[in-house]
Amino acid sequence: MLIIPFEKTVDWKHPPWMTFCLMLVCLLVFTFYQGKDSRLMNSAVEAYLNAGLDRLEAPAYEDYLQRRIRLEDENLHDQLAAFRQAVEQDYRLGIAVALLSDRAFYGYLQDNRDLIWTAAERQQWQTTRVAIQHNQIERISANELGLVPAEMSLYSLITYQFLHGGWGHLIGNMVFLFLLGFTVERALGPVRYLLAYLACGALSGVIYTLFTLGSTVPLVGASGSISGLMGMYVAFFGARRIRFFYFLVVYFNFFRAPALTLLPVWFAKELFDYWTSTNSGVAYLAHAGGLAAGAALVFLLRRNWMQVSETFYEPEQEEQDQQFAREYGKAMAALGRMDFQQAQQQFAGLWREHPQRPVLLEHLYQLAKLRPDQPEYRERALELLHLRLKLQQPDKAVAVWQEYMEQAEDQQPLAPVEHNRVLFAALREDDLKTAEKAFERIRRSGQQDLIHEAGRLLVDEFNKRQMGPKANEYRALLKTL
Repeated sequence: MLIIPFEKTVDWKHPPWMTFCLMLVCLLVFTFYQGKDSRLMNSAVEAYLNAGLDRLEAPAYEDYLQRRIRLEDENLHDQLAAFRQAVEQDYRLGIAVALLSDRAFYGYLQDNRDLIWTAAERQQWQTTRVAIQHNQIERISANELGLVPAEMSLYSLITYQFLHGGWGHLIGNMVFLFLLGFTVERALGPVRYLLAYLACGALSGVIYTLFTLGSTVPLVGASGSISGLMGMYVAFFGARRIRFFYFLVVYFNFFRAPALTLLPVWFAKELFDYWTSTNSGVAYLAHAGGLAAGAALVFLLRRNWMQVSETFYEPEQEEQDQQFAREYGKAMAALGRMDFQQAQQQFAGLWREHPQRPVLLEHLYQLAKLRPDQPEYRERALELLHLRLKLQQPDKAVAVWQEYMEQAEDQQPLAPVEHNRVLFAALREDDLKTAEKAFERIRRSGQQDLIHEAGRLLVDEFNKRQMGPKANEYRALLKTL
């Protein structure tokens, strides 16, 4: 189940430029800098196989995995089974990739080469394998600039945030970076936002390292930083009720809840996934660390560096309703004074801010109807027609259409597709007379495809109602067109 905060909308008058810049940097790093990784790995595998190192290292790798299973990690049984299968099938390419990618195994070979091989074998290994490791493997982006817990450096706490493991990893992170980033950037401003983003990523990396000391598997990706944005997001709103989006299998919707109530839920989920998912490749501890780091930054520094202006917060629902009632009262007062121009401007402004209130569009439609010869009447009529259809109100949609036919169709004809929509709505209401009128308008358009589609629909509907003569009438009409 996915749950993300979704309280704010993008203010395109003030676009989130820093968020876009971060996304662009990640894309450029992945495309250009990380683009060399496949070439380096292919070169390493070719040299490795040509030197026959897979034959030399494979027995040592099986012993290495068995030793790790006995001493530290029972979850490696599946990996050992997969390796044995690759050996049985003589899948040299897979063996080479697995052994070259396991930097801990390389360290194990260096420490134990005198015990594993004869002098001649050691010489062969030392001559070729060390060169491959130095010239190709260590130059792969994850090994070069990723966060390796066993070799953690200060710069890698920043650089790992801009590396990704593949297109899916990159795209997924960039989607969430945008969805969360534009709100946090709006709250902090671009400079503080950038610093907070990098700080969350660095703290996430430190927390991950503390729980994986000695690991040589590099950590890459912006997930920790993005989790930090999520932690900051809910910390900004605190106990305020905000909107959350959730996705469960194929169902999605929104709900409102106090912002901070979701923080322990997310944190618990990451810990649960960490304990129950084995060899998933997902750094759940980095996610949990990012969540904690983001929330902690806000709580510790909210009175100074992380302080957010009150203008950032939208008013509570009750305040919104009161403000709407005041503005609506002003518009109605202008209508009562017959100041139609002022009323139209006020209703239009309210409609832009409150598109969830159809009564505003009804007022705008009635005002536009005062001048049926003007283009605005046609625009408002279509807008109201579409809204009624969207709200599953076919009878009201038909009523709008009938009124427009009387008032303005001769001066400002509707497109045939609009008449087709009304035909469907009329049939849903069992209003065959209106459906026939809508078909007549479609027939006048001369658009043969639309005419035949609508005509066949009428034939089917009349047949369903056992109105054979009517069905035959339209069937004969279609033959003449």
